[in-house]
Amino acid sequence: MSRPMNDDEVLSEMNKMVAFIKQEALEKAREIRVKADEEFAIEKAKLVKQEQQAIDGLFDKKRKGAEISQKIAQSTLTNKSRLKLLQRREEHLQDLFATSRSDVETLASDPSRYTQFLEGVVLQGYLQVMEPETTVLCRKKDVNIAKTAAVNAAKQYNEISGREVSHKVIGSLSDDSAGGVKLVSGSGRITLDNTLDERLRLLEDRMLPEIRRDLFGPNENRKFYT
Repeated sequence: MSRPMNDDEVLSEMNKMVAFIKQEALEKAREIRVKADEEFAIEKAKLVKQEQQAIDGLFDKKRKGAEISQKIAQSTLTNKSRLKLLQRREEHLQDLFATSRSDVETLASDPSRYTQFLEGVVLQGYLQVMEPETTVLCRKKDVNIAKTAAVNAAKQYNEISGREVSHKVIGSLSDDSAGGVKLVSGSGRITLDNTLDERLRLLEDRMLPEIRRDLFGPNENRKFYT
């Protein structure tokens, strides 16, 4: 039969129990701390990754925005440069045409050359209209020269076609024009514009593509040519 423990034995047993409980508590606290550290590290890594992804996303967004802005700026600059180049080309062409108009105007200031020119365009008109009666319209200041030219052209017309043509000359065109004539058939249904202004305009229209090519080279964007 076991005997009851004395006070010292009871105290010793209590101390052992306290030490055991304390050790258990320390180990449990250590486990909790280790687990907390692990969870903290995991959560920290997760937060760091999320922030890094957010920063990367923001950076990509800003980078794409900067690239778009750069492309827009480059496109705007390219368009401005292209428009400026086209403007300079157009100015060059207009200067060229202005020189041509100036040369045309000097033609009308030379009576001999101008009379010969009028004979040619009036004869051309007779041959195109091919009617027995024709009205020749000219500048008011060219009436006398135009009458001489119309008579000589009528003679040549008769030699070429074997036909006669009667004509009258009317100075109804503006003296501000470069010169030349318009011919109206006797029936009034045909009007032929042989003024210097119109001939120069037609020449500019027809020759413009060729002039552009000669001055500025072939158009790289154009695939077909008539």
